[in-house]
Amino acid sequence: MTRYLPVANPQNRFSSTTMEYEAEDNPGAPMQVYEDQSRSILATNDSPDVGFRWSVNPYRGCFHACAYCLGGDTPILMADGSTKALRDVRVRDRIYGTAVRGRYRRYVHTEVLAHWNTVKPAYRVRLADGTELLTSGDHRFLTERGWKHVTGAEHGRDRRPFLTTGNRMLGVGAFAATPEASANYKLGYLTGMIRGDAPLKVFRYPRAGRTPGDQWQFRLALTDLEPLRRARAYLRELHIETGDEFVFAEASGARQRRIGVRTHARSNVEKLQQLVEWPATPSSEWRRGFLGGIFDAEGSYSGGVLRVSNTNERILTEVEQAFAHFGFDAIREAPGANAVASNVRPRGGVREHLRFFHLVDPAIRRKCRIDGVAIKNKKRLGIVSIEALGFAMPMFDITTGTGDFIANGVVSHNCYARPSHEYLSLGAGSDFERKIIVKKNAAELLREAFEKKRWQGELVMFSGVTDCYQPLEAKLELTRACLQVCIDYKNPAAFITKSPIIERDVELLVELTRVARCKVSISIPFWNPDTAKAMEPFVTTPQRRMKIVETLAKVGVPVGVSVSPIVPGLNDEDIGEVLAAAADAGARHAFYVLLRLPGAVKEVFETSLRQKLPLRAEKVLRRLREAHGGKLYDARFGMRGSGSGVYADTIAMLFDRLAKRHGLRHDELADFANLDENGASPRSTFERPTLVARAPKNGQTSFGF
Repeated sequence: MTRYLPVANPQNRFSSTTMEYEAEDNPGAPMQVYEDQSRSILATNDSPDVGFRWSVNPYRGCFHACAYCLGGDTPILMADGSTKALRDVRVRDRIYGTAVRGRYRRYVHTEVLAHWNTVKPAYRVRLADGTELLTSGDHRFLTERGWKHVTGAEHGRDRRPFLTTGNRMLGVGAFAATPEASANYKLGYLTGMIRGDAPLKVFRYPRAGRTPGDQWQFRLALTDLEPLRRARAYLRELHIETGDEFVFAEASGARQRRIGVRTHARSNVEKLQQLVEWPATPSSEWRRGFLGGIFDAEGSYSGGVLRVSNTNERILTEVEQAFAHFGFDAIREAPGANAVASNVRPRGGVREHLRFFHLVDPAIRRKCRIDGVAIKNKKRLGIVSIEALGFAMPMFDITTGTGDFIANGVVSHNCYARPSHEYLSLGAGSDFERKIIVKKNAAELLREAFEKKRWQGELVMFSGVTDCYQPLEAKLELTRACLQVCIDYKNPAAFITKSPIIERDVELLVELTRVARCKVSISIPFWNPDTAKAMEPFVTTPQRRMKIVETLAKVGVPVGVSVSPIVPGLNDEDIGEVLAAAADAGARHAFYVLLRLPGAVKEVFETSLRQKLPLRAEKVLRRLREAHGGKLYDARFGMRGSGSGVYADTIAMLFDRLAKRHGLRHDELADFANLDENGASPRSTFERPTLVARAPKNGQTSFGF
């Protein structure tokens, strides 16, 4: 069930430490907690771009992203143009997402990486075209004004962009249903397929005084096996056997190989002749099947244009009437200069094309691809109402490679773990995903790792992926328990966080500093409060975070600042103020990482930047390209965190000079423990205790959610 964790009031949860947040920085957010059943806690790193080899990650997840968002019946657009209910989508399925290419956001293929479900309060969102979406309040959709949650507020702990009845969603609107193939649908499909692409003839050979030598012939030969096998299966249901598949024509030049089926039995051909007769009053199901069959036989879809081509006047007329029957705005086009066939073409863009594919269910799915088509902002997708239904229901969400998917015709943000929340200027507290995966036995696993003979007391970083002091830590105390393990074994550890929750563990950090080595880095990428609020909306203020530095420095814990990420053109101007304030607060070191935008994160960052800081967006993107050789991101080792070129070199020189001016070591971990080439300290303090006390429970046996 959903739990609202008070990020702003952690002092109510501690017995020995009092913590403060600024009043405006009191976010609270619903969480879903899942147990990680893996049997290891230490993760290894071989990247030369970071200064540590081992990391501990008690939590996995991104608290800021949406989670468990849509009802299970929501149709999802698959890569073959069909739809599948969200509850039935599976990992490794190919579906449609979106990507910005040039001036437009376009449909692109992507892969499902994960699938989740839970129970959440339900909302119904209605659009002007009749589209309905059953969703949770936390989910986000793409509107003409950027990504917006279903619910939110302009002020207080629920502050976030949210949908209003003045917004319009992006996409095509509700998908048409694809009914099961009825008997009439199958008859219509066979009529379209056979009349469009199959010889059905009788060759008369009268022989004087003898039985006529007539030849009865039916053959269907296609390059695509899907319609061939569908037609063959439908014929078999009608007791018309067509024998085994055979090679009708081998591939030659631009021509593809064609596989066929056939029959020369008189009874079969006579049945087929009766089967494909034009009905006097065709039913809707017959017409649906007929359009599916004739499209497989004579249709095409390319360049955003859908056509059915033929030279037979009766076929063209039947196609026109079927389109009209289903409400398509179709026109007939005369043959071009170098063509003999006329075309019947439905108008209305990708919305009507998808409706056609879903309605008639053609077998050749390669003809149903819309990748590369631009997504338009349609007025008919304006939001009419957002209604709380007053009950909870099963909700589902997926992780995709593009970070989004198409849910009942609109662009929907998915739940996915970003490569690094810091590289999107997301915070360490309530910026994280509401779906949090926890290793409830983290402390026991860490003890097991330290007990192994091969462990030599190397530095352990908390955490290598997500903030180990995210809001859930206030309840579960997993990091605190692991910190106690490091003290028991006198194993050096380093921490990086944005959260004041770390102040709770001051006495343990002091003890680790005494018996081994301890180092803390507080992430403060911005100093301007307005910019920080725009880019890190749910993280405590930079000034409050600097108080953490002061608190730890006063008790002798080695502490510094991470001015990360540096966003060229946005917060490079804050470097001097952050470093000066850090020195005044007692910081010993400082380092930075240039903004990294791997994979789909580029799009997410650019969308957020344009929405929150539109006047500075172009400058930031231009500076980023200057620092990455003309690209928004350079993934090469040694370049991805520092950049290259004049602008990147200028940032490096500026940071180095300012750090030295304020007496701050400009590195991350080199001053930590004089690590040798194997990562172990020659002055190692590591020591296995002869009697190891059991790890404190501290929420590790039951979450109570």
